[in-house]
Amino acid sequence: MGLEHRLAPKYASIITEADRYDNWKEEGYFTAGDTSKKPYSLVIPPPNVTGKLHLGHAWDTTLQDILCRYKRMRGYDVCWVPGMDHAGIATQAKVDARLKEEGISRYDIGREKFLDRAWEWKEEYAGTIRKQWAKLGLSLDYSRERFTMDYGLSQAVNKVFVDLYNDGLIYQGERIINWDPEARTALSNIEVEHKEIMGHMYYFRYKVQETGQELVIATTRPETMFADQAIFVHPDDERYKDIVGLHAINPANGQALPIMADDYIDMSFGTAVMKCTPAHDPNDFALAKKYGLDMPICMNDDGTMNEMCGKYAGMDRFECRKELVRDFEAAGVVDHIDEHLHQVGHSERTGVIVEPYLSKQWFVKMKPLAQAVL
Repeated sequence: MGLEHRLAPKYASIITEADRYDNWKEEGYFTAGDTSKKPYSLVIPPPNVTGKLHLGHAWDTTLQDILCRYKRMRGYDVCWVPGMDHAGIATQAKVDARLKEEGISRYDIGREKFLDRAWEWKEEYAGTIRKQWAKLGLSLDYSRERFTMDYGLSQAVNKVFVDLYNDGLIYQGERIINWDPEARTALSNIEVEHKEIMGHMYYFRYKVQETGQELVIATTRPETMFADQAIFVHPDDERYKDIVGLHAINPANGQALPIMADDYIDMSFGTAVMKCTPAHDPNDFALAKKYGLDMPICMNDDGTMNEMCGKYAGMDRFECRKELVRDFEAAGVVDHIDEHLHQVGHSERTGVIVEPYLSKQWFVKMKPLAQAVL
């Protein structure tokens, strides 16, 4: 027997499977539409065009492919709809990073050219994802492929939004949200990665206006002091009962802050005296809502300090922290500073430290929707 007729010792998938997938597509084996058969449909969980498919996609779509092929063999008209997700913030961050490598930013090129670059990114990665689907042999109906920014899908989003709004299920409200000062956007909780980092706990001296008594109050974020609205102690704390109703002077701006009592305060933590910064902390926001306190914001949406901060206005938040502490040390305001290991939220998209930030956002009332499902 000649060498050319010998069976290869190993299965050569690249040779054997070459053009097989293209042939399946050309013959229409995956295209649905035979109305004489019972329908069976799936929508692929759309992968983000931020990158390539990973092992999780391979596992998930293989299981779906098994279902689709089984149903075809059982005589069903199977429609497995492929599609991809634009993943707005994530894709923006990727395009921003690519522009940064080129030494420019989205502000340099403007909105329209940035959108052009975003679409270029989408086409590049959509092509890669389709090649990966082909390598997996997924029996997808490509005649029905969709992208989440397609006109029809965008119209559907608009319709659902308006319908939910008209039904009273969507409303606007001010809440403390996770703010990414680099991407300048709100983030959901699942887009925040908590990392343990070594920071500092700063203990500052506040003078009681009426008595001259000193209170020591701790904070990890001195730069937010310009937006402080009150000082809180526990109503049962004997150390501070006499000063409830008086005022303490904010060393950052000289404002007189009312000293209030609430059982939210933990008497065993630190000095058991807490400053309240409603627009920059979710717990402080809750206290402010309870007592009707104002909620001024002392920071711009790009992480720089605003006009409330006097000579520190325009500084980056962390530069302001350094300068403010330095000035406090010179003025004798600093009692002491401890190293403090704590969990700090970082943006999954840009990697920067997330800022708790008061913002007007849209919310959905989930309870009635959940009850309907149940």
